[in-house]
Amino acid sequence: MKITFRYRLLASYILLIAIPLLVLGALFYRTSLKIITEQAQNNVYEIVRKNNEVMDTKLRIVDQNSMSLFLDKDLFRIFSQLDPANQTDLFAADRQVTAVLSKYFSQNQDIYAYQLWTSYFTFGQSLPQGDPTQSDIYGIARQAGGKLVWIPTFDFVSMFNQPYLQNGNLEYRYLFSATRVLDFTYLSNTKLEKMAAGVERPVLAISFKSEVLKSLYADSIPGNSHYMVLDPQDKVVASSDPGAVAQTHKEAWLDELQRENSGARRMTLNGEAVIVCFDRSEVTGWMSVVWIPEAGLVSSLVPVIRTSITVLAVVMGIVALMFAFFIAGKITRPIKRLLSAMRSVGEGDFQTRVEVVGNDEFGILTQRFNRMNDRIHLLVTENYEIKLKEKEAEIQALNMQMHPHFLYNTLNVMNWMAIENDQQELSRMLVCLSNMLHYTSRKTWDAVPLSEEMSWMNNYFYIMSIRFEDKFTVEVDMDPRLFEYDVPRLLFQPFVENAILHGFEQTDSGGLIGIRGWINGGTRYYEVADNGLGMSQEAVQAILHERSSSVGIKNTIDRIQITYGGAYGISMVSAPGQGTRVIITLPL
Repeated sequence: MKITFRYRLLASYILLIAIPLLVLGALFYRTSLKIITEQAQNNVYEIVRKNNEVMDTKLRIVDQNSMSLFLDKDLFRIFSQLDPANQTDLFAADRQVTAVLSKYFSQNQDIYAYQLWTSYFTFGQSLPQGDPTQSDIYGIARQAGGKLVWIPTFDFVSMFNQPYLQNGNLEYRYLFSATRVLDFTYLSNTKLEKMAAGVERPVLAISFKSEVLKSLYADSIPGNSHYMVLDPQDKVVASSDPGAVAQTHKEAWLDELQRENSGARRMTLNGEAVIVCFDRSEVTGWMSVVWIPEAGLVSSLVPVIRTSITVLAVVMGIVALMFAFFIAGKITRPIKRLLSAMRSVGEGDFQTRVEVVGNDEFGILTQRFNRMNDRIHLLVTENYEIKLKEKEAEIQALNMQMHPHFLYNTLNVMNWMAIENDQQELSRMLVCLSNMLHYTSRKTWDAVPLSEEMSWMNNYFYIMSIRFEDKFTVEVDMDPRLFEYDVPRLLFQPFVENAILHGFEQTDSGGLIGIRGWINGGTRYYEVADNGLGMSQEAVQAILHERSSSVGIKNTIDRIQITYGGAYGISMVSAPGQGTRVIITLPL
């Protein structure tokens, strides 16, 4: 079955339309999901960080208030004068201590209880703790000295060994605490007084209900997510799973997070893809971890994305097909007319003409086709002549080529002749010239080490000093660090040549050329200065900005700015009778 060009063109259009639509639709779908997922991940991570910042702010206040107790003169007086054996004094002291503690901690709604423990009495709010000095909290505080220690969530019954409360419905069943030993001091008339060595230092215990952390996370993270707050030993301080609180939760993926301080990553937990965000508290060192299923983040948006992509693809497909039919007709009709005319031309009839319809590309193509028949002989002749000229140019170029090696060998022969005739100065000039030719005839003009550039300049200075019979001297002062960097080739030569040929034009002797280099901040500076005639500002501007001026200097400026950018280049300071200073700036 013969398929016409028109239908093949239509089939091509359909394929060209369908494939990009499918690919773009898939890419758009995946990109949309990725962006939404990443945005959700960032949002959850920010929530975790903000929650930690909020909690750290509250806990820092507790830390600061507890430190204020060290200098509280009332507590200093009470415990310095207290007789532990006198029950009346103890109860009176308890009322005073409770009032002092209330002044520091009662305004904090997150604190459940605040107490001072001693071996002989518990001051502050009363809880069924038995003897709290037998608890781990008391022992940890004693070991830490005066440092505030944060105790992760514990079971009140187990911590204080009160088994009779095991089956009770206690609102304070799970608490976490801050504790420290208080060694009171008192500043009296610029003298710091300390408690007597024999006075027992009490232990401050500030307790929080675990619901403090629970309420913080439950109200801020998405409903299908989970959270957990762990201490460095993987003990659960708070969790979305109430049964995990105060338990040790050991899992490999949590161990990975414990080795870091903060971040977000994607994982697979229990066969489900989840986003895990975590951050470590700067105050307690506890790690807050939130994980949320990826599917739950985008489940409500997936149908919307799919529907919008499908509708857009259908509309674009219909519009594209309509355009395809229209364009196919516009293309095939002029092509048919051209094919008929080309058939005639192929048989040798160069007088064939095609009627021009319209001014579009096919109209222009038709016009060109008509002109083609008139110009074929002329084009063939011109092409033949061009080929001859190209051949002649190629032969001429081959005849004019000279391998640099021939020049080096010739200079070497001349050098040995000078040596044999004891013409040492001429020999050195030939060696310098050979080195300079070798340096400038390299295939590439990439940047070179400063040491190579200065070696070339030394050869140049030698030849020029012989040429001008010691009319000038050269001083070089380079920061040694500059030799670690490359410079554009022939960086100094145009400015040195300008000084020799023009600056010392009316000078027989005493000319001085100074080449300096230094580093300042992130910029390299090179200076070429002379004590020659100098020049006017008009001449300086002509050298720097007019194309018709010094070709070598303009070429150097262009190479610097092309290589390093418009911020770098040269500046020139000169005045008649005051010499010339050229400063070259390059980046480190």
